[in-house]
Amino acid sequence: MTHRLCSCVAIMASSRKIYLKNEVEMEGKCENILDKEQVQKQDFENGFKKEQGILEDRFENIGKGTTTHQCSYCDKAFPWNSGLIEHLRTHTGEKPYQCNHCDAVFSRNSGLMEHLKIHTGGKPYQCNACDKSFSGKRMFVKHLKTHTGNKPHKCGQCGKGFPSNSSLIIHHRTHTGEKPYQCTNCGRAFPVHGSLINHMKTHTGEKPYTCNQCDKTFSGIKNLKCHLRTHTGEKPYHCTQCEKSFSQKSQLINHFRTHTGEKPYQCSHCDNFFSNYSGLISHERTHTGEKPYKCHHCEKSFAQTSSLKSHIRTHTGEKPYLCTQCGMSFSRVNHLKNHLRTHTGEKPYQCSHCGMNFSQNGALKRHLITHTGEKPYLCSLCGKAFYRKSHLEHHQRIHTRKTTNQCKQLDSDQSANGDDLFHLNAHQGENILRQPL
Repeated sequence: MTHRLCSCVAIMASSRKIYLKNEVEMEGKCENILDKEQVQKQDFENGFKKEQGILEDRFENIGKGTTTHQCSYCDKAFPWNSGLIEHLRTHTGEKPYQCNHCDAVFSRNSGLMEHLKIHTGGKPYQCNACDKSFSGKRMFVKHLKTHTGNKPHKCGQCGKGFPSNSSLIIHHRTHTGEKPYQCTNCGRAFPVHGSLINHMKTHTGEKPYTCNQCDKTFSGIKNLKCHLRTHTGEKPYHCTQCEKSFSQKSQLINHFRTHTGEKPYQCSHCDNFFSNYSGLISHERTHTGEKPYKCHHCEKSFAQTSSLKSHIRTHTGEKPYLCTQCGMSFSRVNHLKNHLRTHTGEKPYQCSHCGMNFSQNGALKRHLITHTGEKPYLCSLCGKAFYRKSHLEHHQRIHTRKTTNQCKQLDSDQSANGDDLFHLNAHQGENILRQPL
């Protein structure tokens, strides 16, 4: 088949490639029609002239110091001024390309173009191994390396390998504690730029991504994707050590550390180590006293978002965790887990002193005190110590009574209530038994 195209578009190499590759024969709507041989001849002549022009420019600029464009911040040099301009933005932080759908900004136009595909839904790069699709070529190439298992970038401190140098740089910050991305509103710093972007939305309240199943809104596209799996039940991340699967990659990574024992996140205030970053952040708030999550029903604030969610249910009365055995519902998932053991009889918490098993960790802790003799609950008014918190609270009613501060003596023919018994016992040091009514 002959290749014929209009010479009006022959000046565009991309157009010529499309015509020649797909062997499209174009109708003679224009007087300037070229066949295959003429196109190839024109390509050769244009290519020769282009190369000749580049060589002439280079020879002309020899000795003038204009062959390279050097960065004034570092020693890097670039053959083109456009390359230098893009590089300078890594020093200045300038991001002149802004998305007209959201507040995202980029240092390169190509970065903006890839980002726009998130809003338009365009994902032209599809992985043949797992059917995942990507809006940008860079993320697609990075993803392909997860299938090959090739991890050429090794950490010099722990030997862990990574498919890309950028992943290695981020990992290295877990050793150094470096957090170069700082929030201008509250001063909080992050090791990854994406974490800062998501955090900034907690100040602005921006949630541009909406779930089409339940209308919930999210600050990031990743959060939306993870949420959608609660509707589909999809758990694409599988542990190679056991049969567990997870809906989020971060959950798999955190779980995998239960097999390896790895704890890469160290507290900057003490010597504690943690297997995941969120655990470290929660722990560090015990040092700083920070409670960033505030209840909009009352003035209480909390160190963790999970604590806030549980607290809000005390206002709404919501109990979303349902027992499939008896129909009871609970406001917290750990309450449901504890309840389920009343059906299964499971007692996973064992005493290391006597071997007794318990269904709840709190019950084990209370039992351990019988071995140690410890009385951790101390009355701040009289110094008396108790095994259990409930005993301390009962005792403290003696001090907080609204009636007379003087001890009320009980008549021998008068029955005593529980508070009176604890009251007399605290003052007399006697073991008073409840008398039958």
